[in-house]
Amino acid sequence: MDAGLYIAIAVFVMVVVTIAKGVRLVPQGYKWVVQRLGKYHSTLKPGLNIIVPYIDDVAHKLTTKDIVLDIPSQEVITRDNAVIVANAVAYMNIISPEKAVYGVENYSIAIQTLVQTSLRSIIGEMSLDDALSSRELIKAKLKESISDDIADWGITLKTVEIQDINPSVTMQKAMEEQAAAERARRATVTKAEGDKQAQILEAEGRLEASRRDAEAEVVLAEASQKAILLVTEAIGDNEMPVVYLLGEKYVGALENLSGSDNSKMVVLPADLPNAIKGMMSRV
Repeated sequence: MDAGLYIAIAVFVMVVVTIAKGVRLVPQGYKWVVQRLGKYHSTLKPGLNIIVPYIDDVAHKLTTKDIVLDIPSQEVITRDNAVIVANAVAYMNIISPEKAVYGVENYSIAIQTLVQTSLRSIIGEMSLDDALSSRELIKAKLKESISDDIADWGITLKTVEIQDINPSVTMQKAMEEQAAAERARRATVTKAEGDKQAQILEAEGRLEASRRDAEAEVVLAEASQKAILLVTEAIGDNEMPVVYLLGEKYVGALENLSGSDNSKMVVLPADLPNAIKGMMSRV
């Protein structure tokens, strides 16, 4: 085999390699950053692209699809010195690949750190109750605070979501103890109020019963007075009505005594009316 054939083969191989180095097929959803002699030259879009072999070089290959960046959980102190654990997720898109690779060392770590710092700052200005109940407000402030910064890196922030925002384990235990104490306090207050109302109702009942008893005594006294007047008018004697009424009450007392479990033997005068009249005459 002569030298000419070797030269032809070498030239053919060199041509193939040169073409391979000069032709670039960029897949859909990606952009490639080209450097010429170590300096940024151009950005290749999806499709067939031609570069200068041996001078141009594809330095970076970046996706143009939305990137989901998970923000790790971190402890954040609120305005009222409560500790909560929060994490988030950011959705971003690279608009200018050259800015993303030359504007910052590592855009993923940079955005992650920026979101964490902004999240601490935003929650640190809120109380515990506000932080736990204001996810949308935190989200809006977080997006507003970092959008301008990452725009300088050729990246746009689509949205940022707060995944979890909960009190720390120690804080949850303290809140549970506080809630238990509050429930116990309310139960004590409710019981005290119930006892107070019961005592008031009982006192009102006794007062009403006493008032009724007093009214009954008045009614009985008026009835006795009317009875004495009627008997006096009937028999015309000032003493006999009293003797009659006293005897009637005496007989009633005996009936009650006889029905009692503690009844005893009682000696009665032989002539009850005369005995009562005698007692009345001594008075």
